[in-house]
Amino acid sequence: MFGTSIPINMIKGSMMLYYVDILGLDVRAYGVVMVIYGIIDAIDNPLLGHLSDHTRTRFGRRRPWLVVGAPLLAASMIAFFSAPTSLDGMGLVLWFAVFAILCEAFDSLLNANYGALLPELYPHERDRAVANSLRQGFQLVALVIALAITPRLTTQVFGTETSTEGFRTTAIIYAVIAVVVIVFMAVSARENPRYSTRERLLPSVWSIVRNPLFWKVGFTGACYGVAMALVLAGLQLYVRYSLGLPVGDATYLQGVVILLSAVGLAVWTRVVARRGALWTWRIAFVVLAAGFAALFFATGLISAIAAGALLGAGWSGMLATNDLIVARVLDADAARNGAHREGLFLSAFGFFGRLNGSVTGLALTSLGVFFGYNSGHDPGPDPGTAFRVYLCVYPFVLTAIGALAARYISIPVEPAPAADDEPGVEQPR
Repeated sequence: MFGTSIPINMIKGSMMLYYVDILGLDVRAYGVVMVIYGIIDAIDNPLLGHLSDHTRTRFGRRRPWLVVGAPLLAASMIAFFSAPTSLDGMGLVLWFAVFAILCEAFDSLLNANYGALLPELYPHERDRAVANSLRQGFQLVALVIALAITPRLTTQVFGTETSTEGFRTTAIIYAVIAVVVIVFMAVSARENPRYSTRERLLPSVWSIVRNPLFWKVGFTGACYGVAMALVLAGLQLYVRYSLGLPVGDATYLQGVVILLSAVGLAVWTRVVARRGALWTWRIAFVVLAAGFAALFFATGLISAIAAGALLGAGWSGMLATNDLIVARVLDADAARNGAHREGLFLSAFGFFGRLNGSVTGLALTSLGVFFGYNSGHDPGPDPGTAFRVYLCVYPFVLTAIGALAARYISIPVEPAPAADDEPGVEQPR
């Protein structure tokens, strides 16, 4: 989780600042590319998950894809943040589109395989909650690096507020870290060979889309996912325009949110053990929505950090529970169909989350329509209000809808342990 989180979060957290505000890419072109990005992202996920489920090698189903995908994502990220400064117009749009889509594809490849390992290796909710808390903790460490530290590295250590050199240098460093971590961890993984499946793609997809719980949980989870995608994409510009501070000060705000989320993970994991994942998930949604409401009224760094503390509390609750809700749906599917197709099912769920790019693109385009923000070269009369709406109002509406929808969702009970999952029987890890 540490290795997979660093590249994609630098990409999502800095792409708007890099391409729109510094290089001057028009928000309308950005929006069109991100819609295409989101559609491709949603379509390729089930295909990659199906390939993962059907892979048969002596190294397992997931491990070969992780080892291959890591350097491909790393190379694409470096190219993404190495756009020639001489590019403008259609040349800049094409560079952005090609490498954004390549980064998306290789990130999907990694996550289709990595995500499938949690329900496979940890079949019981209590163990799964602890394992998920641990991996989310490492994700938060990665986020400290990819989000909180990145603004300092790109605009002060390796570059300036208006240059691009810092982004390229930072991307190279992060790429090396990601490849080393992913490959090292992947080669030590041991999968359960009895989970292999030979189901065909179309019948499997048809079975999944006919499951009402797939749509209920997928839509509700997407409300959370899209809200956080808006935060990742727009926080640095919120700090610049809405708070009137240097981009580097985003380090403090993001750092507090992430660190408090790390502390909150331990608390939320204990709540899951006492009250169950579903009840905790519902409460976390409410806290997250309250955090976005508080952030809207922040006027400076101190008040933004105070609101960010509440936001971090809600976010850590979602990190502690959202994957557990999805995993329970996967358990029920495996019990009903007699086949472990975690890769395909998780990738199908990814259809909702992977539309994040389209929504963030449309949301940014709306700032041009409503507030006149077209790019860093043409920010319009009130970019501060524009990014306050982008970062606070849009996510609040989404999480409020998610909190309401979660109240009407019931998930299957935890399945009884299989014979080879009983205590005392050694399981592959």
